[in-house]
Amino acid sequence: TVEVKAKSLPMELSEKGGVENNGFVQNEAFEDKEMDASNQEEMSKKCSVDVDLVVVEDTVLKPYAGMPKEVLLQFSSQARYRVTREILFWLIIAGSVALVCTTIAIIALSPKCLDWWQASPIYRIYPRSFKDSNMDGNGDLKGIQEKLDHITYLNIKTIWITSFFKSPLKDLGYGAEDFYDVDPIFGSMRDFENLIAAIHDKGLKVIMDLIPNHTSDKHRWFQLSRNRTGKYTDYYIWQDCMQASGSVIPPNNWVSVFGNSSWQFDDVRKQCYFHQFQKEQPDLNFRNPAVQQEIHDIIKFWLGKGVDGFSFGAVKFLLEATHLRDEPRVDKSQKGENITAYSQLHHDYTTTQVGLHDIIRSFRHTMNEFSREPGRYRFMGSDDDEKEDIGATMMYYGTTFIQEADFPFNFNLINMKNLSGNSIFEAVNSWMKNMPAGKWPNWAVGSPNAARISTRIGKEYINVMNMLLLTLPGTPVTYYGEEIGMENIASENVSEKHVNSGPLEATLPEKSPMQWDGKVNAGFTEGNSSWLPVNSNYQSVNVEIQSTWSNSTLSLYRALTSLRNNELPMNRGWMCYIWNDSNVFVFVRELDGLDRVFMMVLNFGQEVTIDLRAIAPNLPSEAVIRLSTHFSNAGKVVNTKLIKTEMGEGLVLEYKTAKPVHTMEAFQGKCFVAEKACYSKALNLLYMNC
Repeated sequence: TVEVKAKSLPMELSEKGGVENNGFVQNEAFEDKEMDASNQEEMSKKCSVDVDLVVVEDTVLKPYAGMPKEVLLQFSSQARYRVTREILFWLIIAGSVALVCTTIAIIALSPKCLDWWQASPIYRIYPRSFKDSNMDGNGDLKGIQEKLDHITYLNIKTIWITSFFKSPLKDLGYGAEDFYDVDPIFGSMRDFENLIAAIHDKGLKVIMDLIPNHTSDKHRWFQLSRNRTGKYTDYYIWQDCMQASGSVIPPNNWVSVFGNSSWQFDDVRKQCYFHQFQKEQPDLNFRNPAVQQEIHDIIKFWLGKGVDGFSFGAVKFLLEATHLRDEPRVDKSQKGENITAYSQLHHDYTTTQVGLHDIIRSFRHTMNEFSREPGRYRFMGSDDDEKEDIGATMMYYGTTFIQEADFPFNFNLINMKNLSGNSIFEAVNSWMKNMPAGKWPNWAVGSPNAARISTRIGKEYINVMNMLLLTLPGTPVTYYGEEIGMENIASENVSEKHVNSGPLEATLPEKSPMQWDGKVNAGFTEGNSSWLPVNSNYQSVNVEIQSTWSNSTLSLYRALTSLRNNELPMNRGWMCYIWNDSNVFVFVRELDGLDRVFMMVLNFGQEVTIDLRAIAPNLPSEAVIRLSTHFSNAGKVVNTKLIKTEMGEGLVLEYKTAKPVHTMEAFQGKCFVAEKACYSKALNLLYMNC
């Protein structure tokens, strides 16, 4: 017997020599036969060994890979494993709850994302003048599709195409003969569908014109109405006319926009029909519910084709007073028979009548039916220029609870009678101070019905006007060609061989073909001629050549759109007026929580030097020129006490400050923000409650 001096457990070991186990081969020592007593006794001899209990326990209870379920359960019930498991479980639960709460808080505190019609400038195309694809001298839908890369090159994501409905083109396409078809001069419905698909493939959006006020006198509805056919009898506004001495005496003194009586006698129906514009454009009767339904059906048709929005034009003319009383004369002493001009009357009974906004809201309701799909919000704009009645224009925004247009298009910068720093300030401030709270502004410096910048105010102001347009808060609208500084063609070059458009002929010089390159017809058409002559300056003012010049109007335009798209203060921050006088207009764009500020110093007069620190003492002593209409100045540092600008020069200055202008008491009432947001530098995100 061998003894080990330790706390031990006796175990019995056989003294018999080891027996080799050959797997499944039975050992002959264990054959099935009876053993004698002596062998039993010999095998029973014991060797007593003392074994340490602790060693045995450690050996038995230590976890090992591949242990069976029964052994695993023994460990799982031990305190050290159970407590650890429970701690991890509750940590996961707490972390999940914290993550959900943080997500909810971020969503609740985050400002509304800018929608597509807010985030990008809008590029307005007059299709007949943009690009000709079939050599007939007229721009068309395929031509627009060919030039979509130019839109993306400008950092623009929204296109606005003016009217392309089937039309006699007597009125340049604004009086539709068929609202459900494309005029053959622009292509086919298949061309339009291909254009929509191509636009969306490039991540762009498209807005189209719709003028519901009137149709062409060639429209099927009018032909049926003049013959008193069924429901179409009252689709237009008909009144009996008195006849005396072979001439027609109209029902009242109402005058059309283009002058002379707005009533026209129809030989078929033997009555007068009403027209706010040309006699070939009879007004629809919007007091007839069937007419309103027709317009809703037209809206649904084009939205179903994939259009992303509408600009509704001439909407203030939709309703007229039913009493047909004479409109008041501007000059009370003027005799009635001498009134032939639109400006000679106050149009109290033919514009903005009670019930007008109910109709516009119904358009909005129809469009909202197509806005339910995520990411497919349908934009609605109203294209009505109230000019001197800014309050009437603002009504098109709707109210806090009832939405109408996303915005009425703003023509303040086009309607200015003279150019100066003060007049620019007045045009901007007039819109911003009258705009309802929470609404979104927009700006335009050109349109198909207004002379181009260079013709209206001078070539030297093209770049500074583009700088103003693209740095103001809201959505800028660029009329095609403004990005390269196109000019009106000479009016004497517009002749009957190009178009017979009656009173609209005066608007043709600003509709000249787009200048793409220095080739014949400026790359607009490969045909022998274009519907209007190309401007004679096309060899130096064109897209191809300006894209190679770092100091071109096109290069500046692209730099400005890039700045607007990429800098938070420029696309949704505060705007504060700093200074304006006869020469300059100065304002800043800044964002709560961001120490980087942009200041625009724009000269619309003569050369001048201003001391901005005297105006705003908290301004830093120096600022960096981020962009300039004089391209060589970009990157230079200027002293804010002595900022010099020449005639038509514009500067975008950048500086850092811990004291933004909109927080200064001296500038309270001079600052505006549409979609307020604050920036958290620590979290690198925007939130609402500053």
